[in-house]
Amino acid sequence: MANKKTEIITFGAGCFWHVQAAFDKLKGVTKTTVGYMGGTTQNPSYEEVCTDKTGHVEVCQVEFDPLVISLEKVLQAFWQMHDPTQLNRQGPDIGSQYRSVIFFHKKKQQELAEQSKRDLIESAKYKDQIMTEILPAQTFFKAEDYHQKYFVKTGKKVC
Repeated sequence: MANKKTEIITFGAGCFWHVQAAFDKLKGVTKTTVGYMGGTTQNPSYEEVCTDKTGHVEVCQVEFDPLVISLEKVLQAFWQMHDPTQLNRQGPDIGSQYRSVIFFHKKKQQELAEQSKRDLIESAKYKDQIMTEILPAQTFFKAEDYHQKYFVKTGKKVC
């Protein structure tokens, strides 16, 4: 849980390793945790989520200090780190577990997420439809430890 000075919002934007690495670069992001949200299976494993049968999304839960970085800036980073016009995929990763989604934890987050999506649509940056869902946060299941900070642990380059 976030402390009294921070907020939490959860994003799905493709493979959670990439998403976590991107958010970790932002000043004001105090913690990121990868996991699964939005499905029906309790305590799903990575292998179960990869079957595309649990309904979960690979997500990154982002804790941030709104006195250092605004939610608007966090949302802007989300829109820039992936292609929100892709349905159930990002690059070579295919399946509903890779869908674009914002899971809001507060009403104000919902309002700002919806506004940022409208702004993106109105900007005409993309000719295709924005497929990103904006949904209330559900139970977050932390991914296995080997997925946390994967690129840091393995020394692999971020995609």
